[in-house]
Amino acid sequence: MDNASIIATFPADLREEVLLTSSEAVLSALPSPLLAEAQILRDRAMSHYQARSLFGSSHRLNNRRNGLGFDRRPVMDRGVGVTIGRRSTLTDSLKVKEIEGEPLLDANALKALIRLLRLSQIFISRFTPWKRPSAEALVNLCAHSVTRATLIYLLLDMIKPEAEGSVSRPATLNSQRLFGCHSNTVYGRSQLLDGLPPLVFRRILEILTYLATNHSAVAKMLFHFDQSIIPDSSRPVKVHMNEKGKDKVIEGGPSPNPSVAQTGDVPLALFLKLLNRPLFLRSNAHLEQVMGLIQVVVDAAASKLERQSQSEKGMEDTQNLSANEAPSNTEKDAPSVESDSNQQDKHADINPCHSEGKKNVDMYNIFLQLPQSDLRNLCSLLGREGLSDKMYMLAGEVLKKLAFIIPSHRKFFTVELSESAHALTGSAISELVTLQKTNMLGLSAGSMAGAAILRVLQALSSLTSLNTLGDMAMENDVDQRDDQATIWNLNTALEPLWQELSNCISAAEMQLGQSSFSPNMSNINVAENLQGSSTSPPLPPGTQRLLPFIEAFFVLCEKLQANESIMQQDHGNATAREVKESAGCSASMSVKIGGESQRKLDGVITFTRFAEKHRRLSNAFIRQNPGLLEKSLSMMLKAPRLIDFDNKRAYFRSRIRQQHDQHLSGPLRISVRRAYILEDSYNQLRMRPTQDLRGRLNVQFQGEEGIDAGGLTREWYQMLSRVIFDKGALLFTTVGNNATFQPNPNSVYQTEHLSYFKFVGRVVGKALFDGQLLDVYFTRSFYKHILGVKVTYHDIEAVDPDYYKNLKWMLENDVSDIPDLTFSMDADEEKHILYEKNEVTDYELKPGGRNIRVTEETKHEYVDLVAEHLLTNAIRPQINSFLEGFNELVPRELISIFNDKELELLISGLPEIDLDDLKANAEYTGYTVASNVVQWFWEVVKTFNKEDMARLLQFVTGTSKVPLEGFKALQGISGPQRFQIHKAYGAPDRLPSAHTCFNQLDLPEYTSKEQLQERLLLAIHEASEGFGFG
Repeated sequence: MDNASIIATFPADLREEVLLTSSEAVLSALPSPLLAEAQILRDRAMSHYQARSLFGSSHRLNNRRNGLGFDRRPVMDRGVGVTIGRRSTLTDSLKVKEIEGEPLLDANALKALIRLLRLSQIFISRFTPWKRPSAEALVNLCAHSVTRATLIYLLLDMIKPEAEGSVSRPATLNSQRLFGCHSNTVYGRSQLLDGLPPLVFRRILEILTYLATNHSAVAKMLFHFDQSIIPDSSRPVKVHMNEKGKDKVIEGGPSPNPSVAQTGDVPLALFLKLLNRPLFLRSNAHLEQVMGLIQVVVDAAASKLERQSQSEKGMEDTQNLSANEAPSNTEKDAPSVESDSNQQDKHADINPCHSEGKKNVDMYNIFLQLPQSDLRNLCSLLGREGLSDKMYMLAGEVLKKLAFIIPSHRKFFTVELSESAHALTGSAISELVTLQKTNMLGLSAGSMAGAAILRVLQALSSLTSLNTLGDMAMENDVDQRDDQATIWNLNTALEPLWQELSNCISAAEMQLGQSSFSPNMSNINVAENLQGSSTSPPLPPGTQRLLPFIEAFFVLCEKLQANESIMQQDHGNATAREVKESAGCSASMSVKIGGESQRKLDGVITFTRFAEKHRRLSNAFIRQNPGLLEKSLSMMLKAPRLIDFDNKRAYFRSRIRQQHDQHLSGPLRISVRRAYILEDSYNQLRMRPTQDLRGRLNVQFQGEEGIDAGGLTREWYQMLSRVIFDKGALLFTTVGNNATFQPNPNSVYQTEHLSYFKFVGRVVGKALFDGQLLDVYFTRSFYKHILGVKVTYHDIEAVDPDYYKNLKWMLENDVSDIPDLTFSMDADEEKHILYEKNEVTDYELKPGGRNIRVTEETKHEYVDLVAEHLLTNAIRPQINSFLEGFNELVPRELISIFNDKELELLISGLPEIDLDDLKANAEYTGYTVASNVVQWFWEVVKTFNKEDMARLLQFVTGTSKVPLEGFKALQGISGPQRFQIHKAYGAPDRLPSAHTCFNQLDLPEYTSKEQLQERLLLAIHEASEGFGFG
C-alpha cells in the first residue's frame, strides 16, 4: 500500500495528526485531494493560534467566560481522545498549598521544559505541551518556593535583554530561534541579534500572566524578586552555542546571566520598559499581553499594601483607645509591616521557606522608586491611536492604582496627561478644520485625535478626584489646589480647540436646518413614536466625529466647576427680593469676588454659553445614546434646563430601572373593592415597607375573576386617582379654572388626613416608578413643592389673578402713600384666598407684623411673605406628608431635573389634542380668522409634535389637560372661557405672552411666518412663566 492508501484507513483524529505533522517530502507525494486537505488543516491551525491565546482561551470570548475566567464548554484533546473540562482543576489551582522539601524539578529540567516554548505554532498546537493541563501543571510546580523562584528567574532572564534593548552576546545565529520553521519567518524573527522571537515572547508573557493570576505568590514575586531564595545548587547551568547552532550544556558553570540581579529585583520595572520597545509599539497583541500582566502584578501588590495600611490603622486605633493616651506618631512605615500578610492572602506562601517570608519587603518604596521614564510610557498609551478599547482600559486602571498608592505618582501623571492633551491640540484642530471645510466628510477612519483627547482628559479627571492612600487632610487640600491650577492652565491652552469646535458644531447645525439660537424643534416623545415615523431630522453624515470632542469639553468643564452648582436662576422662579437684588449687584460683582471665585464664575459662563449655544446637537447625541448623560455628558445634569424633555424622561426611566434592579422584591399584591377602593388601598399599602412598594403591582378586584396582566393595574390607578381628588374626600381642592388641584387647607376635618397625604404621595411616586400615567393635574406651586423649587408671587395668579395684579402693581409703583399696609393679612383676604375656610383670623406675616408698616424698601419682602403664606404655610403639613411618601420611591435629586411643566407631562402624559377642535373653538380680539398672523399661527401649530402641542396648551391655559367635552368646555377663572388670541401691541419682535386664568394668548403682529414660528417656540420652551399684564 502507498502512503495515500495507508492515510485513508486512519481514524479522523489520527489522519488529521499525520497531515499536520508530515514533512514536505511526504506531502508532495500525496494525491492532490489529500495535499489540499493538508494545506487547509495547516492554515486552520495557524489561524487558530493567532485567534487564541497560548492556553486555548479566546480573547473574543472573554465576555462569555464565567466569573472564574474559564470557558464553560468542554474541550476535546484529539491527541488522546479524551474530553477535558476546562474548570476541572481550577479550584485546585487556586488552592495550591506550599510544598516543602527537595525542589520538584531542578534548574536544568525547568530549562528543558521552557525550551518547548520555541516550538513553532503548528507543533505547539498539535503536541499540546502548553495547553490547559500543562498550564495547570506549571501552577502545581509553583507550589514549591525554590521551583517557583527558579522558573520565574529563567523566564525573566529571557525577557530582560528585550526590555533593555541589549544583546546578551554576539552571535551570527539566534540561539532563541523557533524549532520547526525557517529562521526568517515573521513570527520567529527577533528584534535583536540574539533575542526572543515575537511568538516566544508572547508565550512567556502569557505564562507569567496565567501564573500570576492563579498563584498570588507568583504575582508577589513579579513585583519584587528575591534571588536569595535560589540556592547555589539550584542555579541554572551555563549554556553555550556552538558553531552549528546547537545548544551545548556545560555542567557546573556559574549563573548563565547575572542580568536579573542587576535590575534592582523589580520585575515590574522590566514590564514597564517593554511598553516602549519596538515590538510592542508595533504589535497590539504583545502590548495588550504585557499590559494585562502589569495590571495583575500591580493589583496584587496594591491590594496587599492597602490591607497592611488598614491593619496598621486598626491596630493603632485600638492601642489609642485602650491606652487613652496622646495620638502616636503619624509617620508610619506602612509598607514595612507584613506580620499578618500570610493570613490575609490565602494564596500566598503560608509556611516560609529559606529567606522568603522572613524578609520584609518595603512595597511602598518599591512603588515610589519606579522610574518616571517608565511611568511616562503608561501615560503615552492613552494618547496613542489605534489601540484596542481593552488596552486603554487596562492603562487607565493601572494609572489610577499607582496614583492611589503614591501621591507623587499622581502629581506626575497629572502633569504628563496635561502635557499630552496640550500636544494633541494641533492635530485635533486640524481635524475640526477639515471637517468644517468638507461638510463632515473629509476625514479618514484613522483620524482619531478627538478620541485621544477624550481618553486623556477622562484619565486626568479620574486622577484629580482621587484620594491617595494615607493622604493627610492638609496635604489633600494642597493637592486639590494644585490640581485645580493644572486644570485651569490646561483649559486656557485648549481654548483655541473649543473655539474651533464651536464653529464646527455651528456648521453641523446649519446642515440640520437649525440656527445656533433657535429653540429645539425636534423634541420627540420616543415612547409615542415607536410605531410611527420620527420627525427628528437625522444627523448629517460625519457629525458623529464631533462627539468625542464634545465629550472632552464636558469632561474638562466638570473638573473646572469643582462640584459647584451651575443651575441658572430663571427670572420667573426668582422671588421679589432676588429680582431687586439682582438688579443692582451685577455692577459690583467683580469687585466683591476673589480671583478663585472669579475663575469659577468664568468656568460656569464658558460651559453655560457653549452648552446653551449648541444644545440641539448635544441633545441629538443624547437621544441617540441615552447613556451619555450618565457618563461623559453628565455635566448637563447640573443645568437640566439645557436637556430636552424626552432625554430627561429617558434618563429618569433608566435610573428608576437601576433602582429596581438593585432592590429586587416580590410582587405587591392588593385586593380591593371597587366601591371602597380608597379605603381598601389605603389600609393595604400604608403600612408596607418601602422595599415592598418597589415590587410589581398586582391588583385584584374582589368578586371578579380578572387576572391582572397590566390592565387591572391601569384601571386601579385611574379609579383611585378620581376618588382621591374628589371633593368629597376633602384631600384636594380645585383652584383657578377648576382644572388643577392642590392640598385642601380644610383636610383637617378628614380623619388621619396627614396619613392619607403620605399614602397619596406613595401612589403618585409608585405611578412614576411603574411608568403609569395619572389623570390628575396639580397647580404650578404644588409641582414646585414636589421639585423642591421656591414658589414665587407669580404662582398666585393661578389662584387669584386679581390679587396677583395687586401685588404686581405694588412692585411697580410707590407704596409710601398707603398708610394701612402692614405685614399681616386680614380675615377677608384669608377667607378669599384659602377657599371656603369657615373660621379665619388675622395672620401676621412676621413677628409683630400688624404693627410694622410696609415701605418702599420692604415691599419686596412683603410680597414674598404673602406668596409663602398663601402657597406654602397654609398647607405645609399636607405638603410635607405628601413628600414623605413620594420621596420613598422617587428621590428628590432625581425628580429635580424636571421643571414644573415637565413634571406635569411626566405624571399625566402627553394629551391627545384635536387641533381642529381647538381652532373651531378659538376667539379673536384685534385679529380675525383671515388675518395673516392668525393663519400663520395655525399653520405653525399644525407642524408641532405632541410635546410642543402640550407645551403650547400649558403656556396658554396653565395645564396640558384637555376637557372631556372638548375645547368648547375650556374653563377660565370665571367659568367657561374659550381659547383666546389677542393682538399684542408694541414692538413687533417681542415674545408672545399669556394669561392662563383667561386662556388668553397675546400674539404680536409678526412680519413673517418664520418669525412667528421662532418666537412662539422660544416662548413655550424657554419662557418660565406665561403671565403678562400690559
